[in-house]
Amino acid sequence: MTRWTVWVPLVAVAALALSWGRSLPPLAVAVVALCLAGAVLAAVHHAEVVAHRVGEPFGSLVLAVAVTVIEVALIVTLMADGGTKGSTLARDTVFAAVMITCNGIVGLCLLVAALRTKVAVFHAEGTGGALATVATLATLSLVLPAFTTSEPGPEFSQAQLVFAAIASLSLYGLFVAVQTVRHRDYFLPLTQEGELKEDDDSHAPPPSRPATILSLTLLIVALVAVVGDAKAVSPAIESGVGSADLPHAVVGVVIALLVLLPETIAAVRAARRERVQTSLNLAFGSAMASIGLTIPAIALATVWLEGPLVLGLGATHLVLLALTVVVGALTVVPGRATLLQSGVHLAIFAAFVFLALKP
Repeated sequence: MTRWTVWVPLVAVAALALSWGRSLPPLAVAVVALCLAGAVLAAVHHAEVVAHRVGEPFGSLVLAVAVTVIEVALIVTLMADGGTKGSTLARDTVFAAVMITCNGIVGLCLLVAALRTKVAVFHAEGTGGALATVATLATLSLVLPAFTTSEPGPEFSQAQLVFAAIASLSLYGLFVAVQTVRHRDYFLPLTQEGELKEDDDSHAPPPSRPATILSLTLLIVALVAVVGDAKAVSPAIESGVGSADLPHAVVGVVIALLVLLPETIAAVRAARRERVQTSLNLAFGSAMASIGLTIPAIALATVWLEGPLVLGLGATHLVLLALTVVVGALTVVPGRATLLQSGVHLAIFAAFVFLALKP
């Protein structure tokens, strides 16, 4: 283990402790942002060490769940701060995560893989099941509130919120069981000929148990630093967004991009090694965890949080979500993708970012 991957997360957490709850001058913002970038790179390194030890698909699951758990804690913390903008925070964050993972990360990984091998190959069964789960979770949690009538506005009643939380957690748990136990082969990388790919690291011995435990600990520390430092620089981002006269939703998009950086880098690295299935596991797994863990946590948090909880998407976002599901299905059903599919997903992601800037 290289030395920088040990001390950088510790420095990033120290920067978080010193900056938490304080108004930072421009120089301090730059320092925290630098620590944030270092923590992202360290998180990717430690995630790969853990993945080498536990193997796929457990490795991608570790990173997706770890990032999402800390992201949920950040959402609840920000909602607890109060204010009218907190009512839509969970919805905006979850939807941004879905669009970033299902279009941005998927499109980027397919682009990298297609440029190397012309055709990106993956399991249609496993990836299709993941996309179906994401689509169902998104519909139950983000689409239905826009059409239910028990509460005024795009909100769930308490009973509806409890149902959505239980359904989300149950579906996510079922998918993890299928991914890791019953149909694990559907989530392992394939060769260009459609055969299971030999582990790239099979020639190197896996890390020892103490080294794996250390990496897992430092992974959690690095992810705490990533999310916390992102929150620390968010006032500067909000100030910049306000100065540019942009919608406040842009802040959520920027924060989501920062929080998802470790998964993005890990997914692109896997695509460069022709392990497209691992990339898609990370992308769809992150989207799934973002909904399946966030909605139950928010439902529980509403016991003590005051104010409305707006979950229903607006018309523009409903169209983007529907387009994402349809295009995603057409991408994964053949089990093979080219530059065209990557371009379509990246175009949808670009549309999401543009409409966030110019709604």
